[in-house]
Amino acid sequence: MSRASASSVLRAGPLSFPFQTPDPFIFCVFHQDLYPPGDLKMCAPIKGTGNDFDIGKKGYRMYHGENGIPGFPGHPHRGFETITVTLNGYVDHTDSMGASGRYGDGDCQWMTAGRGIQHGEMFPLIYADKPNPLKLYQIWLNLPGCRKMCEPEFCMAWSETIQAAPGQGGAKALVYAGSLLGVKGPAPPKNSWAADPHNDVGVFVISLPFGSSFSLPPCTRTRGPMNRSAYLVLGKITVDGESASVSRASLQLDPTLPTLFSNAGDEAGEVLILQGAPIDEPVVSSGPFVMNSQAEITQAFSDYRKTRFGGWPWPSSEIVFPREQGRFAVVTTDGVKTTFSPPIM
Repeated sequence: MSRASASSVLRAGPLSFPFQTPDPFIFCVFHQDLYPPGDLKMCAPIKGTGNDFDIGKKGYRMYHGENGIPGFPGHPHRGFETITVTLNGYVDHTDSMGASGRYGDGDCQWMTAGRGIQHGEMFPLIYADKPNPLKLYQIWLNLPGCRKMCEPEFCMAWSETIQAAPGQGGAKALVYAGSLLGVKGPAPPKNSWAADPHNDVGVFVISLPFGSSFSLPPCTRTRGPMNRSAYLVLGKITVDGESASVSRASLQLDPTLPTLFSNAGDEAGEVLILQGAPIDEPVVSSGPFVMNSQAEITQAFSDYRKTRFGGWPWPSSEIVFPREQGRFAVVTTDGVKTTFSPPIM
């Protein structure tokens, strides 16, 4: 895509796996799978793994589960946050703090790993009489060095509470973080880089039915550096009147200019927006740990070997809850468990 005088697009390229994510974001992946009906254990004969957009003839991947339930069994993190935006399907969560939950179909879980946590994210095949589609984004948001060793925390935002900013022709942008066109997203964890409105962190998922458009206004932060990226994930999208040169594109946008997204194709389009002020600190990562120096990475591995970040209080690394459980979240604070359920609308 060439940049015209009125275009907000600074750079464009093909969408990679994982996505290209400038500071303060450090990682983003898109999971879209067409899982088959599940058996009595919510399993299916699924084997092998694969990258996003490379799902083969079956239309799905196993990821890292081993017992017929896809997902990501218990694993550690330190030094950043995970934001899991679920658009279809369900995730069963367990962690080393004793917290648990089932969320999906528009819910968002925001977890601060801080000084260290283990968590499992399994995708139960709840439906036995029909396919179990899964569609979600997982985004990693960095923590500044002064907060990398904060206490772990997670927050649930139920789909019933997530608001949308309207576009034209049925287009809308779900606001999962930050604010957009007067619509505010759910409150992030207290130690998040996003907790300070001055950092203007935003996570927006724009859906574009055929013939619709959405005008993304400039960022509200007008002083200091700011990064804004757009990921054209689904559909044929034009940006500021120009067609993307690849079927799936990653765009760096000028945060001081508006951007017009239009659906010129015959299928629904989808765009993910990530924006925020950069933390502007060294980033050293190794697998599940993201710190500021190699010495801190070495210490993270040593700490995990010694403490397992609190251990794993579950009988298996691949926990799923009963099929009929419904959505819920259990948070453990100072040894006290509190259960949260979606609001009745």
